[in-house]
Amino acid sequence: MKASTESFSVGTRGKGTYEITDQVSRIVRESGVRTGTVTVFIQHTSASLVIYENADPSARTDLHEFFERLVPENQDFFVHTAEGPDDMPSHLRMVLTRTSETVPIQNGAMQLGTWQGIFLFEHRTAPHRRTLAVSVLGI
Repeated sequence: MKASTESFSVGTRGKGTYEITDQVSRIVRESGVRTGTVTVFIQHTSASLVIYENADPSARTDLHEFFERLVPENQDFFVHTAEGPDDMPSHLRMVLTRTSETVPIQNGAMQLGTWQGIFLFEHRTAPHRRTLAVSVLGI
């Protein structure tokens, strides 16, 4: 059994989705694991991870707009606003998505579907540097 964990950072330009599939694939390849799982974890409470459509960018545009409508900024009932109007909405958006994703590995490659990619989902307006931990486990 092999196990390895590696971290990497992604710089964001503010709200949006940033594909990280290639970085995770590289870590899987370098691990030498042929059969197993890879888990990606984001170490933040105002950004998240999603497995989402990676072929047509309009699908991500719709996702972004949906979250803007689902959890709008500047709501008078938000108390946690110390870092601005996107503070509380960013935390709520994170809770509605995920902080980790696990993908099977077969023949040394992630078994994502044809149109699937792994995305960091930035919920803050300002640019941030996000850290992700990737654990690979298998044989």
